[in-house]
Amino acid sequence: MNCQINSLYLCVRDMDRAVMFYEDFFERKVKERDRIYSVFDVEGFRLGLFAFEKMGEEHSFGSNCLPSVSVDSLDTLKRKIEKLDLCFPLTRIKNNWVAEFVDSEGNHVEVTAPVSVNSAEG
Repeated sequence: MNCQINSLYLCVRDMDRAVMFYEDFFERKVKERDRIYSVFDVEGFRLGLFAFEKMGEEHSFGSNCLPSVSVDSLDTLKRKIEKLDLCFPLTRIKNNWVAEFVDSEGNHVEVTAPVSVNSAEG
């Protein structure tokens, strides 16, 4: 089987709040904005925001499925998480720095950065 995973979506209760949160986090504007389903293009990967309640659906929130976003450096990672609600503190795990935050809608998202081999990180 030849397959690819090109997208995922997060359930949101407030589309405007969620779009604003992710525009700030990704430092880019939403590509497709809609009251039901909005989409960010993150280097070719589609991250959707789905206003599930407007479609009459029920969903549970939690940490059983974690989108993972990687950034280029520990400095960038620290800058991105400094004002976020962390549910897993910045920790070195093997060759990566890892943290997990709670977004504006209650979703958990992981953010990672490689450990630099030419520095005294951690």
